[in-house]
Amino acid sequence: MSEFVKVAVDAMGGDNAPVEIVKGAVDAVNLRDNIIVYLVGTQEALDTELAKYSYPKDRIVAVPATEVIETAEPPVMAIRKKKDSSIVVGLNLVKNGSCDAFVSAGSSGAVLVGGTFIVGRIKGVERAPLAPVIPTAKGASLLIDCGANVDARPNHLVQFAKMGSIYMEHVLGVKNPRVAILNIGAEEDKGNALVKETFPLLKNCPDINFTGSIEAREIASGAADVIVCEAFAGNVALKMYEGVGKVLLSELKNGLMSSFRGKIGGLIIKPVLKKTMKKYVASEYGGAPLLGLRGLVVKTHGSATHKEVTTSIIQCASFKEAKISDKIRDRITLKD
Repeated sequence: MSEFVKVAVDAMGGDNAPVEIVKGAVDAVNLRDNIIVYLVGTQEALDTELAKYSYPKDRIVAVPATEVIETAEPPVMAIRKKKDSSIVVGLNLVKNGSCDAFVSAGSSGAVLVGGTFIVGRIKGVERAPLAPVIPTAKGASLLIDCGANVDARPNHLVQFAKMGSIYMEHVLGVKNPRVAILNIGAEEDKGNALVKETFPLLKNCPDINFTGSIEAREIASGAADVIVCEAFAGNVALKMYEGVGKVLLSELKNGLMSSFRGKIGGLIIKPVLKKTMKKYVASEYGGAPLLGLRGLVVKTHGSATHKEVTTSIIQCASFKEAKISDKIRDRITLKD
C-alpha cells in the first residue's frame, strides 16, 4: 500500500461551506484508501455534517477552529489577527508537517497571503504563482499566473514557466509541454515591456520548450500546454474564458427549449452534448495550485461543489506522489 497523503481542508470556506466541503472530503476518503483528510472548522459544524455519512473514521480527523476569514476582509490583516481561523489553522498543519497539503474554497487573498507567509516558498523561488488547469480542445492547459502576482518581473515569469512545465509533465502526463507567453500578437516584438523582456529569456532557456507568443483567442484551441503571464492578464483571460463558456451554454439551452423542434433536436444531441460539456466542468480538474511553496496549497472556486472538493483532494495526492515540490526545488536551483 502507498504512503498516506494527509490533506488539510478548510471546511468553513466558500459559498457552499460546510455542507459541500464535508461531503467532498468524505467522498475523497471513500474513493482513495491512501488519503487522510484533516477537516478544519467549528466543532459544531463538523459534528453535524460528518454525522450524515459513513466513512472510515480513522481517515477523517476533525480539527477545531473557532474563527472564519470572510472574503471582504483585508487578507494580510485577517491572517495576522485571526490565528484560530480555519485558513490559518489549516496552513499551519502544512507548515508543521502534520499535513502535506491544504485545500480551501475560502478567501482567495487570505489563502495566497497565508500560503506564502505561513507555508513559505521553496528556497530559490522568488514568487509563488496561482496555476489553474483550464479545459481546451486538445485536453487541458495550465494558465500561470492567474491571481497571485500582478507586478511580476521577467525572471519571475521564467520561473513560472519552469514550475508549470513540471506540473503539466508529472501530474497531467504531458511530455515536453509546450510553453507560450500570453501576448497581443504572435510576433516577437509585440507586447508590453514585461513580455518583450521575458520573451528572449524563455527562448534561450534550455529546459523550457518555448514555442513563442500566444493570443488569448488561441487558448481554447490548446495551442500551448503552459501559458505564462502576470496575474492581471491571466485573471482577466481566465474570467473571460469562464464567462463566455457560461453564456454560450445558457444560450444553447434557451435555443433548444424555445421550440418543439428544438426540444426534439436537444434530445437527439443530448448524449454528445453531455460528454462534451463534461470536459468544461471545474470539478473535472480540481482547484488551482499555488506552486513553489514548501507544501501544496490549492485554491478551489468559491462556489465549489463537493465534486470539485473531492477532485482537489485527490489532486493533492497526485502532487505528492509525483514529488512536485522536490522537482521544482531541483529545477529552480539548476543553473542554465
